[in-house]
Amino acid sequence: MGGCGGMSNLNTSLRKRRRSNDPMQEFDRLPRPLRLWLMEAALPWSPRSVRRLWAGALALYGGCEERALAHLSRIEAQRLAKDAYTFDADGTT
Repeated sequence: MGGCGGMSNLNTSLRKRRRSNDPMQEFDRLPRPLRLWLMEAALPWSPRSVRRLWAGALALYGGCEERALAHLSRIEAQRLAKDAYTFDADGTT
């Protein structure tokens, strides 16, 4: 299991779901700007869920990718704020 009392490296109160498809193939089919955003994202987004949010954000902002990406960043920040296990910059809760 490893050190630290067998704790996962991703402790979160957010829901977890099983994958039925190959997430790497789904990731590869995402638009380039969205793939780049995902590589820097703090949360482990599934390609399917982020594609759905991306489509909604593009519709909301008339196809503007920059504004859609900013929208995704705001959503991520809101979800992180809700997460009971979010750590401060110094690693404390």
